[in-house]
Amino acid sequence: MIKKEFRISDEYGRGERLDVFLSREVREFARAEWQRFIDKNQVWVDGEVRKPSYRLREGDRIVAEFEPPVLAALRPEVIPLEVIHEDADLAVINKPSGLVVHPGAGRRSGTLVNALLHRYPEIEGLGPEDRVGIVHRLDRPTSGVIVVARSPLAYHELKRQFKGREVKKIYLALVQGKMPRAEGTLDWPIGRHVHHGRKYSIVTRKPRVAITDYTVIREYADHSLLEVRPHTGRTHQIRVHLSAAGHPVAGDRTYGSRKTGPEFSRLFLHARRLGFRHPARGEWREFEAPLPEEFEAILAALP
Repeated sequence: MIKKEFRISDEYGRGERLDVFLSREVREFARAEWQRFIDKNQVWVDGEVRKPSYRLREGDRIVAEFEPPVLAALRPEVIPLEVIHEDADLAVINKPSGLVVHPGAGRRSGTLVNALLHRYPEIEGLGPEDRVGIVHRLDRPTSGVIVVARSPLAYHELKRQFKGREVKKIYLALVQGKMPRAEGTLDWPIGRHVHHGRKYSIVTRKPRVAITDYTVIREYADHSLLEVRPHTGRTHQIRVHLSAAGHPVAGDRTYGSRKTGPEFSRLFLHARRLGFRHPARGEWREFEAPLPEEFEAILAALP
């Protein structure tokens, strides 16, 4: 049995539903599962059983007891992959928009990890069971270059390079409006939003350093095409920084306008280039993924 305790503060959970708060803080279980736990008297607020809809107050102490989730074993799946490069130590993939990198709560299939287990069965055991071979990630709606490890040497060395910020990452992003300068640096710490825990923000109770450089490549009537170079790897970093700057990424329904229009049916963010030192050979390598055809069409149509 696992026991979790939480203390609600003015900037942590206040005003949220009990079931929503718990599904965010313990993401192994979906909201519906937490509702069942609450109904079975496995969750208490200040020693009392509350309804899932209970609105949390400052000072509330939540105690939850539950069995660890039983997860089905990950299975290899035949999912088409565009391989940019592969050798005995690693593979470089052009990830399409919509493909989830690794399994999470409620999802055990249809991910990049499932595809990798089929194409590269030797990666089993490289890292946590649900993230075998994964040394970094891209958001589900983001397309572009991602490297995965195929050997223990590559796994540990690539992880070290990403952690040490020795990797070169270049993205292309189409943003709303025109940037105030042709190039600049966005240097705002990022963490979970103080009121919307599934989102990230520069308004947070646990800020972590996040630095993003940008250069304007081309301006359009109502948009700008940017080359973006993140120096840190915070979740949703580029999207949060550009939104905080007043220029959200086109098609971003989470950090921008929900009225994205038919021309922006997906997030216009693409991991264009990735550079790192080959873990076995020591040589510097860079790999590039071409801009998706739908993005080329959008740019050609913009005034």
